[in-house]
Formats: sequence, C-alpha cells, structure tokens
Amino acid sequence: MQISIFKHSPQAPAKSRSQKIGFLPRIRLRSLLPLVGLLMLLLVWELITRMELYPPFIIPRPGSVWEKFLQVLADGRLWFHTITTMGEILAGLSIGVPLGVTLGYLLWRSKTLETLLSPLILAAQSTPVVAYAPILIIWFGTGTTSKVFICALIVFFPMLMNTLVALRNVPVDQRELICSFSASRWQMLWKLEFPAAMPILFSGLKVSATLAVVGAVVGEFLSANAGLGFWIKLSRDQYDTPLVAVAAIMLAVLARTMYGIVSLIEHRWLHWRDN
Repeated sequence: MQISIFKHSPQAPAKSRSQKIGFLPRIRLRSLLPLVGLLMLLLVWELITRMELYPPFIIPRPGSVWEKFLQVLADGRLWFHTITTMGEILAGLSIGVPLGVTLGYLLWRSKTLETLLSPLILAAQSTPVVAYAPILIIWFGTGTTSKVFICALIVFFPMLMNTLVALRNVPVDQRELICSFSASRWQMLWKLEFPAAMPILFSGLKVSATLAVVGAVVGEFLSANAGLGFWIKLSRDQYDTPLVAVAAIMLAVLARTMYGIVSLIEHRWLHWRDN
C-alpha cells in the first residue's frame, strides 16, 4: 500500500502545475482588455471622421491628432505645459493630503471640534470648485500659488472624509485589546489605528490623485499663462481641435499615472492583503 501511494504522489504537483499553466493565458488576456478597448475607441473615432458627419475642426481625425502630438512634442511645448500642470498637482497633493488626514484625525478625537466644524466643512464640500476658485485667484494672484491651493482644497475633502471613515471602522475588540496593555494614545495611533486605516486611506488617496488634476485644470482655465488647462483654453479659442485633443489626452495620462503610482504604493505597503 505504501509503494502504490509513493508511485502516485508525484502526479499531484504535475496536475497543479498544469492548472497554473492553463490559468496564465487567462491572466494575460485579461491584461490586454484595456488595450482592446482603446483600439475599439480609435476605430469608432476613425469611422465617424470618415463618414464626415462633422467637419474636421469639430471632430479631427486620429491621424491629425497624432501629427499634432508629434509636432508639439518636437518643439518642446508639450513637455513645458505638462511639467507645469504636474508641478501644481504634486504641490497640491503634498499640502491637501496631510491637512485632510490631520484634521480628520482631530475631528475623530474631539466630538466638540467635529460638531463645531462639520457645518462649515459640509458647506465648503458641497460648493463646486469653480465657485470658490476665482476667490483663491484674487487672494493668491494669477501665478502658480492659486492653482496649488485649488488642488489642495479639492484634495483636502476626500482625505478628510476617508480618514474619518477609516478611523471609525477600526475594530472595537482590537482597541480594547491594545488598551488592556496600557498603550498610550501615540502607541494606539501608530500600532493600531494608522495600520488599520491604511486600506481606506489609500482609497481616498486614489480619488484625490485624480481630483488634483481637475483642480489644476480649473485654476488654469480661469487664469494662467502655462499648463495643459491654459493650453486647452487657448487652443479652443483658436479652433485648433487636434491640439485640444492632445492636451486632453495628456491630462488623462497624468490622472491615470497618478492613480497607478498610488496603486503601486498601496500594493507594496499592503502586500499582506494579497497573501
């Protein structure tokens, strides 16, 4: 009986390997789905332009957009405006994210402070960014500072709300356990609350990373002399639709890049969730 068991036991790993090998093509095909969707979009776009339903200055052909992209890439304008907008986005995130997390923690700790500031926070959050952006431009001028503050403000609210939700969802039994060891408030923050809140905080950071692009564009639309938002406005006034498409595509790439960076950091930081 023992001999027959040993004879058949090596076949089990072979079966699991075949299952893994058969699963690999599925993963690869799934990873190609975004590319397939992009190709379908380009195909529909090309068909619409070939049918000539709209004039080229309204819907340009993909080839015209590609030619315009190569042109502005060669003369350096694309890099200049992209770097300008990217700097505003990163500066706004570096200000809005820490402020949102800090105030969210303070509101969670102090019910009095939460009762005092909640009406103001809800009123500011419910107001569209285009409503208070002109006030920030009047206060901080037409330079980069006003755009950074607009980005920081639009990033601030998602981080604040996600911090409150994350801290309120920390399990009560874990709090009682760490309190039984006479942990200080600082130890409870770094040993329990902060690690337990990280998944929700990363979700808020993903939203904030994409909203920061919106904040930069809104500020550049209202008053700027550089940046992708300014470039879109200028190209629209000149009826240069291919250039508008190039700038809009670059904004989408920036937003997707920021989201991907945050997702990568989340995967490295919270790798234990995948095990």
